[in-house]
Amino acid sequence: MHLKKIISAITAIMLCSLIVSSSVLAQQYTITKIAFGSCNKHDLPQPLWKPITQDNPEVFMWLGDIIYGDTHDMALLKQKYMAQNAIPAYQTLKEKSQIIGVWDDHDYGINDGGKFYSKKEESLQLLLDFLDEKANSPRRKQQGAYASYEYGIGAQKVKVILLDARFNRDTLYTEDKVYQPNLTGSILGEEQWAWLEQELRNSTAQVNLIASGIQYIPTEHPYEKWSNFPNERKKLFDLIAKSNVKNPILISGDRHIAEISKWQDENFPNGIYEVTSSGLTHVWRSYREEYNPYRVGNLIASLHYGLAVIDWETKEVILQIKGEEGQVYLEQKLPIN
Repeated sequence: MHLKKIISAITAIMLCSLIVSSSVLAQQYTITKIAFGSCNKHDLPQPLWKPITQDNPEVFMWLGDIIYGDTHDMALLKQKYMAQNAIPAYQTLKEKSQIIGVWDDHDYGINDGGKFYSKKEESLQLLLDFLDEKANSPRRKQQGAYASYEYGIGAQKVKVILLDARFNRDTLYTEDKVYQPNLTGSILGEEQWAWLEQELRNSTAQVNLIASGIQYIPTEHPYEKWSNFPNERKKLFDLIAKSNVKNPILISGDRHIAEISKWQDENFPNGIYEVTSSGLTHVWRSYREEYNPYRVGNLIASLHYGLAVIDWETKEVILQIKGEEGQVYLEQKLPIN
């Protein structure tokens, strides 16, 4: 018994060390706009960088599928990242906005990939190269691409938490290659869960954006989503609620559509919202109805990007889905309580 206590103590110390190394990047300036998007092919037309840049966001957040790598060839993956980075309109955005982000499956390297992808360590370094992470960045030493950022001071602070739903994610298939929900596996892995708990409990931000490549709230569609791991999804919602983090907002990509969803239960009596933005270069070829009992507003199947406008004077966050001409397809206003 004594030996078990010693081992537990050592494990706790190691975890704390890992959590500290995944430090928050703090910026001491107030921000009012964060743009975001996903599902981007480097060799397709990219008409959205101009309207995104015209919105003057202080931050642009990649939600994954930055490129469509889908390969074990790291030279090819690097080549595609370089091609994306060289696009003039994207370079213009980089000159004006801080670029942050996390991956999903296609830039990870394999469709619907998880922890068994053999090139994940090498792929992680290429992602961080693309995001201009320094050689000594804590993200280069951890098991996954997760990160957090804080902007502003005092009562005008925003925190962005990027979750990695790939590097440590368990499988969804049986030995017979049959898909089924995973009731025991993990999406984030032990290290990232411990880090996330600390990030939420220690947050002093007035607005907390929690971003993941895959959707959190929707349950009915047959594709990748947090509800494929129902216990992990419940764990996440419970953790957000118990942390008492202020004004949490969920952000996701992946689906080649845009929508806003609202989840309401005893944890969130006033509801928690998720905005999905997925379609920088391609979306569904034509609109088709997809059942989502939590959807607020319409499903959007046109090229689009997301924008979170933080209005510190009126104390509200305005979530928008916008198109090629800057037109607003969806909008949801949330009070900053």
